[in-house]
Amino acid sequence: MLNQALRRRVLVFIACVPMLVPAVRAQETQNPAPPAGDTKQQAPAAEAEKPATEDSGTPAANDAEQNSTLRLGVGDLVELSVYNVPELATKTRVGNNGDIYLPLVDYVHVSGLTLEEAQTVIEKRYADGGFLKDPHVTLFVDEYASQGASVLGEVNKPGVYPVIGQQRLLDLVSAAGGLTDKAGRAVTVTHRNQPDKPITVTLARNAPPNSESNIEVYPGDTISVHRADIVYVVGEVNKPAGFLMDSGSITVLQAVALAGGISRAAKLDSARIIRKTPDGTMTETPIHLKKILEAKAADLPMEPNDILFIPTSTAKLAAGRTAEAAIQAATAISVFAVHP
Repeated sequence: MLNQALRRRVLVFIACVPMLVPAVRAQETQNPAPPAGDTKQQAPAAEAEKPATEDSGTPAANDAEQNSTLRLGVGDLVELSVYNVPELATKTRVGNNGDIYLPLVDYVHVSGLTLEEAQTVIEKRYADGGFLKDPHVTLFVDEYASQGASVLGEVNKPGVYPVIGQQRLLDLVSAAGGLTDKAGRAVTVTHRNQPDKPITVTLARNAPPNSESNIEVYPGDTISVHRADIVYVVGEVNKPAGFLMDSGSITVLQAVALAGGISRAAKLDSARIIRKTPDGTMTETPIHLKKILEAKAADLPMEPNDILFIPTSTAKLAAGRTAEAAIQAATAISVFAVHP
């Protein structure tokens, strides 16, 4: 009986073999096995399993580098934890004197320190005091009170504005209400971690967000928007006024054009530039305005606070009174936000 049963099973298996072979061949066709020693087909899968790494030039890497150099300041809220000692976990704010209060070790000065430096100082205090053996302290900043950037100078709403995430210069200027009419194009940015290395950039009007001058701003930075320098045009011109040199330079012809041109009574050969020297004295420099207007002489650059005085042909000014008259006229006129 046993032999008959075994014989019956062998016969059944042999009968099924023709049906199994096509199925196996179909499976091999769909998923062909790679040749021996060939690993190229497996490479994409291996690459997909590799964890993505951040390039040192990515924004995330740059933010991490910047955060490692940020320093604690007055008002920052920090959270402290000690490994395996949950009883010492605490939240505290940096006081006006730069100290934080911690259990057991009392006050610790942390203002001006990076997180790593502060952690080292606190660990040493716990160890030197005999409270803990080989402590491991972790500090986390819950709130940077100093995480705002100060925007000063020629903006409509000077103040401190929060720097959340990645912020750039134009973002902060916009938050401060934009530039005033008297603002120049020069802006100084002083990074909190490099107070002795201020950066001065020149903002072009209607500059795109991706311009080189739109530098990144970090918590604790100070942004100062400079007022544009002024030149004055007085005397026989149609619109005597002071004009902003927000582009950093202006010539005699440009100044005359901004003043609406010269009047009919102007005495062109007696025009002069009145300039204040570093020692406070006033100098008068005659200019050949008629030749400049006729393109027979080179146009002259003007300096900040220069006064271009064009007298009238019928005026009888006393000798030595030209500068005094021009200064009096300059102080009586308005300053126009005309940007050449």
